Amino acid sequence: MSCPRKDKSNELNPNNQCPLEARQSPHPEQPFKLSTDRKVSSIPKADGSGNWEYPSEQMFWNAMIRKGWNWKDHVEGKDPQYEGKQGEDAKFHGKDMSNIIKIHNANNETAWQEILKWERALHYSECPIGPKLKSFSGDAQKFTPRARIRQFLGYELPFDRHDWIVDRCGKEVHYVIDYYEGDVNAKTGEFALLDVRPAMDSPGNIWDRMRVAWKRMAANLAPSEKSQS
Repeated sequence: MSCPRKDKSNELNPNNQCPLEARQSPHPEQPFKLSTDRKVSSIPKADGSGNWEYPSEQMFWNAMIRKGWNWKDHVEGKDPQYEGKQGEDAKFHGKDMSNIIKIHNANNETAWQEILKWERALHYSECPIGPKLKSFSGDAQKFTPRARIRQFLGYELPFDRHDWIVDRCGKEVHYVIDYYEGDVNAKTGEFALLDVRPAMDSPGNIWDRMRVAWKRMAANLAPSEKSQS
């Protein structure tokens, strides 16, 4: 669906910051073959042309190289992250790119489900058919105010940030997503914790944030069944 972070080349699709033409050709000196298959997401496009597609392993590899990734250090095990590892774990392999794609896709699906929770809870009556995704972009160096506040309180900064523009039955709504490192899920390999919420850039979004904050506070203050018994 998306390319890894923002690409500053000139031939980009403004809706997803990816090259207008999918680059599926192997990169020169690429050490192993990567899949060119693309998975279809559950996320509908705002233009009605079906659902968004995720990038293939080859597309993701090419995008990472365009952003300056030195694959040789990883493949040869020279990157610091491989220090102390032995055997197959001491180098980057084609299967690792497959795992990256799976995690990338799972994170996007999780983000969309979180957006649907907001939309269904607060805006079902005005958009019963549900929202659609119009565009998205990523910028790991552009931290949200909430992320900065968390940093001030002693927490880690997110390792990535996405901005998604959602079409709510003709109305554009801006959502922001912070990606934090979490414990690895042994079954899925997922390790990211997502903080998904409407951006504080419109009166409607601010009101939504206030309503949800109040509901959460009220739920925490409500007496539990144990305390009533």
